[in-house]
Amino acid sequence: MSMNQAYKDTYLGEPAVFLKFGRYEAVLLPEVGANLIAFRDAENGYAFLHEPTQDEMESFKARPFIHGIPVLFPPNRFEDGKFPWNGRTLAFPVNEPETGNHLHGFVHSETFTVEDFGTTATESYVVAALKVDEQSDVYKYMPFRFTLRLRYAIGEQGLEQQFTVINDGEESLPCLYAFHTSVNAPFVPGNSAKDYRLKLTVGDRWHLNERMLPTGEFQPLSPNEQLMKGEGVYPFFEALDNHYTVRPQNGRNRMELTDTKAGLTLVYDAGTSYKQWMIWNNGATEGFFCPEPQISLVNAPNTELPADDIGLFSLAPGEIWQERARIYVK
Repeated sequence: MSMNQAYKDTYLGEPAVFLKFGRYEAVLLPEVGANLIAFRDAENGYAFLHEPTQDEMESFKARPFIHGIPVLFPPNRFEDGKFPWNGRTLAFPVNEPETGNHLHGFVHSETFTVEDFGTTATESYVVAALKVDEQSDVYKYMPFRFTLRLRYAIGEQGLEQQFTVINDGEESLPCLYAFHTSVNAPFVPGNSAKDYRLKLTVGDRWHLNERMLPTGEFQPLSPNEQLMKGEGVYPFFEALDNHYTVRPQNGRNRMELTDTKAGLTLVYDAGTSYKQWMIWNNGATEGFFCPEPQISLVNAPNTELPADDIGLFSLAPGEIWQERARIYVK
């Protein structure tokens, strides 16, 4: 019997789809925003994503941002919860009182429908979708008709994510997304985070004001940030909650995390549709950090900057947006 499988089961009590293929395994939680909560090399005992423990499950479900790969729509912070779009201003709840902003959008906790899962000669895969219309909770705040579809597959080349957005409505749809991807450092059991080096294809660092909103100005990169875009830097060199433009290198927009002791590099190739990175490292606490590929600048609809520069993308009725990302080891 082949060990390559795709099946439904539970993960710490939560309905889940499990994928197994070769040395790899992955777990998707359809009822927690289709979060891909685990991606592992089962043969070597490597866990690449930050997974919740049994004790963390309740806090994870309440705020599912720092585990697995949550989808944010619309992503990050919006000033006073205001979202101007197409001549009207949508009002989002201010859920971050200390900044007076709305944070992280409306789909990270929604129940997605599992449309398909299975195994082929080359991969094990799952497809999950969220259809938003007048009947959906999301519609209260994002009054648009659209479909989000996530397809995850694992095979010899690691993990592939395909993300599709379809405008099912009659008006222009905001196409502003991010993934709050949580990566373990160390991911090799017993190794030290001190042995890890982070590379990220950043360009300029946005200056953020005291409300964590971009001013439109850039800040000079520090020597450590220069290392981050060059040969790599210890991921916890200081507390990071930083926002950068994307500057692809060699045609790719990606994070690379190297375990210098094991001689392994985890590559997170996010795709060039993402125009910005956020990076957050939990106050420089070793264990995990979040390299977050983001289509748009934080607070983009409230700024005057050119739409194509800041990823302020829209989809016309019937249009489809799609991007692929990949996580693999080299």
